[in-house]
Parts: sequence; structure tokens; C-alpha cells
Amino acid sequence: MYFLTDKIEFPDVSKATYEGLLAIGGDLSPERLIHAYSSGIFPWFEDEEPLLWWSPDPRFVLFPKNLKISKSMKQVLKKGEFKVTVNKNFKTVIEECAVAKREGQNGTWITNQMIEAYIKLHQLGYAKSVEVWQNSKLVGGLYGVDLGNNVFCGESMFAKVSNASKFGFITFVQNSCYNLIDCQVHTKHLESLGAKNISRTDFLKFL
Repeated sequence: MYFLTDKIEFPDVSKATYEGLLAIGGDLSPERLIHAYSSGIFPWFEDEEPLLWWSPDPRFVLFPKNLKISKSMKQVLKKGEFKVTVNKNFKTVIEECAVAKREGQNGTWITNQMIEAYIKLHQLGYAKSVEVWQNSKLVGGLYGVDLGNNVFCGESMFAKVSNASKFGFITFVQNSCYNLIDCQVHTKHLESLGAKNISRTDFLKFL
């Protein structure tokens, strides 16, 4: 296993384990995070764990042209009961993602350290939030990393009412100019929206 130093560098992603674990340690400085995402690498760890860096193969992605919208979701979109904004409240979105209850998870990987790091990325223009509002209340949202290369690296989403995060995600994808949405690893929820696995090699070509 590769242990990172203060130097902003990573081993070649081909050195990752079968599960996708590439390196341990380092920091969450904006410089390291930008270098990581530009290289197809992302941090994913929990409290009490060292920093873990991943580059899975295959990579779970969504091509916007393949976005699937169910009949029931089309009705929700048509009703327009939600309002969607971008970059209006990044801090609250990532904090809500951190405390969102998820099936099969007891804790969260969005630690205070991660929150502070991504807020810095947002302030530098490299991280983006999507907010979903209902009657002027924030009821859903998502955030991710945008390096300006037509790829959006999605990190997490939350919903306080049914369909809120899905409404925000669909609206965001439909109105974006991205060639690819990086979903990192497989989830049934994103698969239902049209995401699929591609090889890490193919993914890196988009970066």
C-alpha cells in the first residue's frame, strides 16, 4: 500500500487494490484534492480512520444523454412543486448530506474535516452545490466537484421529503453541459436513473 507524504502526488491508479484503494495518508488541502480528482482519485474514509484514497475499476458514471426518468417522476417534474438553485447554500447542503440517514450505514464518511475541505474547494470555485426548495425551505440537495473539464464528480445528496434529491439531480443534469457525471461507485438509486459502469481507463479519458 502506498503511503502519501507532504508531496502532492499519487501513485499510478493501476496500483489500486481490487476494491479500488490506492493510497493512505496525506491531507485534504485544495491542491491535493484538485490533483486527486484530476487523476480519477477521491477520498473516502470514516472518523477514526486515516485518509483513504480510491480509484475503483470499473467506475460508475452517468452520461446525461442516458438519463432515465420514470413516469411517476415525470409527473413530479411537471407539477413543479420544487425550486432548484445552484451554489446558493453550499455549507448547509454538505452539512445535511453528512447527517442524512442511509440504509446500512451507522455513521458518515462526511467528517468535519471533509466539510471544511470541500467548503474551501467551493470558495475556490471547484465545488458546487445544488439546492432543492419547497415553500422556501431547503428540503434536498447534492454537491460535488467541478474541475472545469465537462465532468461533474458527484459526492453526496440528501432529501428531507420524498423525491427532493431526485428532482434536484434530474433538473441539474438536464440543465448542465457536462459530458459525464461521475457517480464513483454503484448504487441502485443512480442505476435507476441511467448510471452504468465503465472501465477506469475509459473514465480517465474524459478527465
